[in-house]
Amino acid sequence: MWKQWLVALMLVVVAAGAAVGYQNLEGDTKAQAGRERPASVVNTRSPEQDTVRDVVKSVGNLRAVNAVALTPEVSGRVVALNLQPGARVSEGDLLLRLDDRQARADIQVIESQLADSRRQLERAQRLRSNNSISQAQVDELRTAVNVAEAQLAAARVRLENHRILAPFDGVVGLSDIAIGAYVTAGTPLTTLDSTDRMELNFSIPERFLGQLGLGQPVTGVSPAFPDVRFSGELAELGTRINELSRTLPVRALINNPDGMLRPGQFMSATLTLRERQALVIPEQAVMIRGDEQYVFVAEDGIARRISVTLGSRMPGRVEVADGLTLEDAVIVTGQDRISSGDRIEVVDGENAIPDNRFSQSLES
Repeated sequence: MWKQWLVALMLVVVAAGAAVGYQNLEGDTKAQAGRERPASVVNTRSPEQDTVRDVVKSVGNLRAVNAVALTPEVSGRVVALNLQPGARVSEGDLLLRLDDRQARADIQVIESQLADSRRQLERAQRLRSNNSISQAQVDELRTAVNVAEAQLAAARVRLENHRILAPFDGVVGLSDIAIGAYVTAGTPLTTLDSTDRMELNFSIPERFLGQLGLGQPVTGVSPAFPDVRFSGELAELGTRINELSRTLPVRALINNPDGMLRPGQFMSATLTLRERQALVIPEQAVMIRGDEQYVFVAEDGIARRISVTLGSRMPGRVEVADGLTLEDAVIVTGQDRISSGDRIEVVDGENAIPDNRFSQSLES
């Protein structure tokens, strides 16, 4: 009999343990339900259709489009001077004149000799018509006339060489010449530079050779004027790739209407290779895991992960070549704390990221 009571007691103990276990399990389930993860607060931004610029950056040096060192072709004393450093002169302006009295006197002598030779030739031609003089004498006098004419032309050139005129519009450089100074042929007088437009010489990596074209926009920045952007265009392409640097020398024309830029100046160049319309999003929205690039989009309060193909990268923005549409709400903040399928709460998407406009920068 006592065995039956023992079995019954054991059954009661087992039943009581099961009841206690069930109550504990139910309590844990309710506690876990009470601790369910709340919705993550995120900001979103819709992709934008914007102009994307592919650019290459380089550095180069400026040079005047036209530049000469002015030197006299004859020796003489300076009697007129218009070499004010920094002054702008026009083509044909008189810059310097040497004492030309001797040259003018030489012209008068040769003109007199030429007139006499012509009179002798005319007299000989009349005599020749009467056979009073030989043809050889007439030819000799005609030669004398030709020689005198050539001497007169040479004398006039020597006279012109006493005057130095501006060969083009430009800016006069420094000069140490003064009125009354005696200068010899070949003495450096000053420089003249055409600076309304400047040549910017720089190099482009050969991998961009297929995208280069004359007339492409170029923007230059000088350390002397860091807040000024000088505009221009690509004007010339080199014919040979540098075998050491693997770059192609190119030349751009940079506008310099205020004369701020000077020959020999260092300048950073930005060449725009291509402009196109593309879909762009804030760069911080992009997540990277291994070789995969992805973003999260908000759909009815749920985060969904989408793989994307990126194009040009820009400071603060990036082009999306594939994976998104204009209607997608891309999560731009808080995406590092969520997973696909998590509940989210979208707040104030328009103020999430400041609206900036940039261009792609490809360092050369």
